[in-house]
Amino acid sequence: MSDSKVNTDNRVVWFDIPVADLDRAANFYRSVLNITVDKEKFGETSFCILEHNEGIGGCLVLRDNEISAEQGILVYMNVNGRIKDAVGQVEKHGGKISEPIHGIGPYGFRALVVDSEGNRIALHSET
Repeated sequence: MSDSKVNTDNRVVWFDIPVADLDRAANFYRSVLNITVDKEKFGETSFCILEHNEGIGGCLVLRDNEISAEQGILVYMNVNGRIKDAVGQVEKHGGKISEPIHGIGPYGFRALVVDSEGNRIALHSET
């Protein structure tokens, strides 16, 4: 983390997404979220950091035994203003659409998808 003050109003400060194949998962998230995904190495551990600038960040980690499309934490990924395009990239890059785009009241829209590794995530847009 940088020297800047951490926003204590954020309930989420980081997330790890378990994957079986780093390169395949990086390609999926790069294409669906339309962001940079950089492969890093710390000691013997390889992982991929999802572009987040000054926002809340996360990474892809090799932990195939933790993958679950049916239970556990549901991470909402920001695709604001381009949810239709994002959902259109899911199946092209090895994912599946569990629930198509639907309204979530005053909180915008989401689609539930399974990523290229078998993780359930939500794609979220305010519009």
